[in-house]
Amino acid sequence: MPVYLIAQVKVTDDAWVPEYAAKTHEIVARHGGKYLSRSANITTLEGTPPDTTLIALVEFPSLDAAKAFANDPDYAPLGKARQAGSEGHFWVIDDTDAAGDIPYLPKG
Repeated sequence: MPVYLIAQVKVTDDAWVPEYAAKTHEIVARHGGKYLSRSANITTLEGTPPDTTLIALVEFPSLDAAKAFANDPDYAPLGKARQAGSEGHFWVIDDTDAAGDIPYLPKG
């Protein structure tokens, strides 16, 4: 079952960004993932706008693949650099429907 990693990042020191942007895509792909978006163009339709620089959406083939990416030894120094130069949250959601009434989504 596919899962989606949602990364919300507020950059506080951009020294880490060039290397992270250049190398992370390859590590994501190694684990079967692909970026669906990595954007700073955030439009708030409802609620308080997020205090964030960018939001990334990455599709992985499974939760295990997303966890393997997050725990990849090649990603570790990039993740540490991101954490030192930003505030952020990483979430993973699956493709289920919690209400169970959308016919093209599995029931959650």
